[in-house]
Parts: sequence; C-alpha cells; structure tokens
Amino acid sequence: QVQLVESGGGLVQVGGSLRLSCTASGSIFRINDMGWYRQSPGKQRELVAAITSGKSTNYADSVKGRFTISRDNPKNTVYLQMNSLKPEDTAVYYCNADVVSRDYYGMKWGKGILVTVSS
Repeated sequence: QVQLVESGGGLVQVGGSLRLSCTASGSIFRINDMGWYRQSPGKQRELVAAITSGKSTNYADSVKGRFTISRDNPKNTVYLQMNSLKPEDTAVYYCNADVVSRDYYGMKWGKGILVTVSS
C-alpha cells in the first residue's frame, strides 16, 4: 500500500526557516508530479509548490522567492525549503504525489504536518 509521510514541521519564529520532507513508500513504479499544499483554519487547501518528475517547478505567488521545492527521485522524496517565514505561512502542510504502483495509480496525500510561525 502506498503511503506518504511528512516530517520536519514545527514551531519557528518569524523570519526563520524550516525544511519539510515527504517520502512515499510501497511498491512504487513511478511518481509523476509531487507537490505541497497547505490549509489554514477557515480556509481552503491551496497549492504551495509543485514539481514534475523532470524537476520543473511551480509556486504560489505568496511563496515565490522564499520557498524552494525539490525532489530526490531514487528516494521517492520531495522537500520544501521554507525561508523568511511569515505568520501567514502558519498552516497544516500536506504532501501530494501522482503515484503509479503495483496495485494503485492516482493521487495520494500525506496526513499533513503542522507549521506554526510565531511573532
């Protein structure tokens, strides 16, 4: 069974940095697009950044220049380096991947990890 597990969240002060990681496990043949989404209380889940298998990237305007998404294909892992964090970056961050495995193909989500930016 394919699973995505996020790590690296926590509490950080304004202007600080965090690095999120998400690793996919299972009988995976291939992972196409991977991405990070976030959801704050009372708001809809929104795309933060996405990366293709060829490592082309896309970012939300609110994080351009501050966040960097990357991936390690052999490790089935995607990262989100977050710098110059702001209080409005506080949210639960979810990893997402388009997976092809032995018994599943389609989008998979992680359970989410909390990032809190304190002022």
